[in-house]
Amino acid sequence: MGAMRPTVLLFDIDGTLISSGGAGRRSMDVAFEQLHGRRDACDSFSMAGMTDRAIVRKALRIIGAEDSPEAIDAVIAAYLAHLALEVHKADDQSYRVFPGMREAVKAARLREGFAVGLGTGNVRQGARVKLERVAIYDQFDFGGFGCDHEDRVELIRCGAKAGAARLGAPLEECRVVVIGDTPKDVHAARGIGAECIGVGTGSYTAQDLLDAGANVAYPDFSHPEALTVLLGGR
Repeated sequence: MGAMRPTVLLFDIDGTLISSGGAGRRSMDVAFEQLHGRRDACDSFSMAGMTDRAIVRKALRIIGAEDSPEAIDAVIAAYLAHLALEVHKADDQSYRVFPGMREAVKAARLREGFAVGLGTGNVRQGARVKLERVAIYDQFDFGGFGCDHEDRVELIRCGAKAGAARLGAPLEECRVVVIGDTPKDVHAARGIGAECIGVGTGSYTAQDLLDAGANVAYPDFSHPEALTVLLGGR
């Protein structure tokens, strides 16, 4: 067996690492109500797999508001202000880390030649607020975030580059793995030539993710094969 390539892991947050009990959605709704008087701005579409800025842009267009960078920034700022409160209020039953995820992150961090980061549509501050609630944010040394790019493919590319830099290896020599719960995670991984491990802990089943092109997919990360595949075995 040949030597393991330097490996960059990029974990999605919502629906993959954690369930936030709807805290993000409630915070976005309140932000739109506060700034635009429209709590229903996001009601007509699914946020699953979208970046924060793409969500805001789409919702602004739906309600007929300007979608300038400044207008998007204003909603994001209001959202973040409410997010801290909503995350604090959520009960432990609805706000939790999904099965197997703490163990997977810990195991990967102990492996030489692995860089463990985030690949998420959340802006960086939102990611911090959500993951600090479950004491896991400090397990990720870098990431690609929704504030790095509005397009998910490009933010995943940002995360992959950051991981490769931490490993001191050219990106093209690295194994990059995206772990996510939506077809958008799968497509973003494919968009940069990365592997994708799907988890059916969000709005889509493992089969849905396989159908979207995931290399493998599991109901959750407690599946006995999941950690082996994550760490490069079969």
